[in-house]
Amino acid sequence: MPRRPLRILLTNNTLGPRSGTELYVRDLALELARLGHFPVAYSPRLGDVAEELRAATIPVIDDLNNLSRPPDIIHGQHHHETLTALLHFPFTPAIQVCHGWAPPQEAPVAYPTIMTHVAVDDLCRERLLTEGGIDEDRVETLYNFVDMKRFHRVREPRSLPKRALVFTNYTREIPAAIREACEEFGIEVLDIAGIPSGRILKKPEEVLTSYDLVFAKARAAMEAMASGCAVILTHKDGLGGLVTPERLETLRRLNFGARTMQGLPLTVANVRAELDRYKAEDVALVTDWVRESATLSGAAQSWVDVYDRAIKRWRTEETQVSATDRLTAAGNYLQSIAELVKASTENFNQRRVAEHALKMAQARLGKLEAENAALRKATGDPDS
Repeated sequence: MPRRPLRILLTNNTLGPRSGTELYVRDLALELARLGHFPVAYSPRLGDVAEELRAATIPVIDDLNNLSRPPDIIHGQHHHETLTALLHFPFTPAIQVCHGWAPPQEAPVAYPTIMTHVAVDDLCRERLLTEGGIDEDRVETLYNFVDMKRFHRVREPRSLPKRALVFTNYTREIPAAIREACEEFGIEVLDIAGIPSGRILKKPEEVLTSYDLVFAKARAAMEAMASGCAVILTHKDGLGGLVTPERLETLRRLNFGARTMQGLPLTVANVRAELDRYKAEDVALVTDWVRESATLSGAAQSWVDVYDRAIKRWRTEETQVSATDRLTAAGNYLQSIAELVKASTENFNQRRVAEHALKMAQARLGKLEAENAALRKATGDPDS
């Protein structure tokens, strides 16, 4: 029997900058639509990614009141937006996704209509089980993916890399250790791309194949591997090393992310040692593995299976969830974010005070400049 199309509400804290979870929502929504489902993206902050989705005929909303028909399932990302959707659609089952170990917005929500919590790597799974106290039987892991339909151009690896790219949203400039190590090794071209540097790759699939080697982490690293580039995992001051066939499965289980960079500091010697490990045949093996094992099409099918299981589970548990359960869970959530809200309010008030002081100072400076000009003119000062 053909699978019934689902209306899926995907939440995210923003749909503006081209960053990790924003692009995750974009890619998954597009693939779900290709499979015949009806994704709707929700965020209170819209921008570039929202426009991409709209251009691809995916509905995007910043007000849940615009959605007149409840979705079949809520795909919740980020705790505030997730709970907003849960409260707005109190009889809709949900799943919640954890994309990171540290960010506060990735904190899990305990709410009775959340049937499943999904981690994108083993470290996020640990956060759900330890920080969130989520029952293990309600936690699943779905590893990250690359849209192979977009990243279809594959670079043939050179015997030695000559062109390198630092692909990151965490630094404006190429770290000195990377620059010096690449100069020593004989890299002829070294560029940087990402939001802080001002070089935003709207179509990285058309750019990555211009480079032999990419310094990156997580999603950017996977896209580079799928494009035929060698990848050295880096993040801020940490170094995760060259991705080799022997390390692939272990690194993917950690999303090529933060925990892979706990051992090595980002120094010239350490970067140079990783450059010296480069082998063209290994690069090709890594690319083949990623292109076979980390596809968006496979991930989307797995997501639909998760949705179906969550809906089925809700049908058996719905009658057990009372209004009191919902209100208690909402109250517990508000209690958990109380200090965060207070700190945000205090910071806002401090900014307002600082902005007022700055405006007063600027007004005073303008007045003094006018008085000074008038005095110079009255005294015949030639500089007036």
